[in-house]
Amino acid sequence: MISLDGSRLRARASSTASAIPRACVEQGKQPGGNGVWRASQVVIVPGAAPVTTASTRICPSKILRSICDHLKLIDFHLLRWSAQQRLFTVLGALTSMLKTSAQLRLENLALRQQLTVLRRSAPKRLKLTPADRIFWVWLRRVWSDWQSALMIVKAETVVAWHRKGFRLFWTWKIGRGKLGRPSVPQEVRDLIRMMSRNNPRWGAPRIHGELLKLGIEITEPTVAKYMVRHRRPPSQTWRTFLDNHLRSLVSVDFFTVPTVRFQVLYVFLVLAHDRRRILQFGVTAHPTAEWTAQQLREAFPWDSAPRYLLRDRDQIFGKEFVDQVKAMGIKQVLSAPRAPWQRAYVERLIGSIRRECLDHVIVCGERSLRRTLTAYCAYYHRWRTHLSLGKDAPQSRRIQPPAEGAVVELREVGGLHHHYERRAA
Repeated sequence: MISLDGSRLRARASSTASAIPRACVEQGKQPGGNGVWRASQVVIVPGAAPVTTASTRICPSKILRSICDHLKLIDFHLLRWSAQQRLFTVLGALTSMLKTSAQLRLENLALRQQLTVLRRSAPKRLKLTPADRIFWVWLRRVWSDWQSALMIVKAETVVAWHRKGFRLFWTWKIGRGKLGRPSVPQEVRDLIRMMSRNNPRWGAPRIHGELLKLGIEITEPTVAKYMVRHRRPPSQTWRTFLDNHLRSLVSVDFFTVPTVRFQVLYVFLVLAHDRRRILQFGVTAHPTAEWTAQQLREAFPWDSAPRYLLRDRDQIFGKEFVDQVKAMGIKQVLSAPRAPWQRAYVERLIGSIRRECLDHVIVCGERSLRRTLTAYCAYYHRWRTHLSLGKDAPQSRRIQPPAEGAVVELREVGGLHHHYERRAA
């Protein structure tokens, strides 16, 4: 056989050519086995002196030409061998596709066992390329059972790759010149911070309602974003505290209010459900059924009485109160015992009065409490916004456009609250 190594054959050919004498075989030239050249009269062995069997002369040029022809033949064999190797590779891949189901299962079992060994001996954190991540994200989209073949990472990791790719895609898409949300003007941001700083008990809904009444179109989450963050629970200033205690000391409605002399005052409220209006409030230290009936008559003079009246089963509503209600043509609706949620509107009003007014003052007596509640009710009806009223006040407030002037801050309830409106300079 002729060796397929072209470099070695060319070296041997050059050595053979140098050892051939100036004679040639004129007839019967054919290559023999084991690298021996045979002729009818001369035997040529590469690397050895030629042996002449007859007196015929040998031509060196013809022998060199024959050697070159065989070198070309050797290059052809190399190309054929390379093509055969590629063909065998393709045939092997096709053969693996035609394997039976049992063979594929055994092959998968063998591969999984080897993956288990590699996973056991590999480091805790594998080095994955972006191409690896893209492959698993693509496989997750096209194969529903992709988690069964995943061993090198957790399924949550592949899901996190997909989400990260989603974020990067939209970040790239947004960054191509498309604008995002419109920026909030600096004066609006300063106004939000001023309202939040001067009214520490106000939340985002309350401030948002005030801004809507000032003609500023903004969303509630944006208001919450620019509010001042208080490290400690909000507290009123000393000036506000002193102003409230010099003029009047307040308590609330339909519940008991302790005074500075350890007395207990009672407040009676009448609330209309349509616009959350406080129709009547009364303050007394000794509530009776007659006094309660009188408060009801003052709340509904002439023919303004409602059709239904919702109340609890308190013993303070005695026979005189019940007779007065029937005489006015009002139908009573009693809530279940220990069920304040059935009277949600009035209970919410009581909570608002406590949190926004009476929890921040010291009530000296009945007169001071009445003055404080009068001031709070004026603020409550005219300026305080309500979620249930579409962030409007009980006495509807008109929206002031920016053309009416700058925003002015006004104090309410001795400085506990503020209201904002536009006024011309």
